[in-house]
Amino acid sequence: MKVKKIKVGIKDLKSVLDDFVKTGEAIERGGRVSEEKGTYFTSFEAFRKALTPKRLELLHIIKARKPSSINELARMAKRDVKNIADDVNYLEQIGLIQKKATARKTAPVITYDKIALEIAV
Repeated sequence: MKVKKIKVGIKDLKSVLDDFVKTGEAIERGGRVSEEKGTYFTSFEAFRKALTPKRLELLHIIKARKPSSINELARMAKRDVKNIADDVNYLEQIGLIQKKATARKTAPVITYDKIALEIAV
């Protein structure tokens, strides 16, 4: 089985802006630009606020038990459905989950096996 990873990194604002400028300059020159996929935070504190223990637990439940809806995920996690929906929306917004819509349900989906954390020093 091939392991799929998602990259989560911590970069300060200056590094992000420097990368943006370098990419823009490469595009202007007609050069190649490598696509870097991942989710980045500006500090370790921001990372910790985003990936709380409860949200990490949700990621594990989604990957391991594959709930068919947000309501089912709330039952599995033994948490209020509104709080689960908020967490699912946030995790989707930062790119850690996807939502798969069917006729009446929306199921949270994870398409990777590991999260790789990268911290620039």
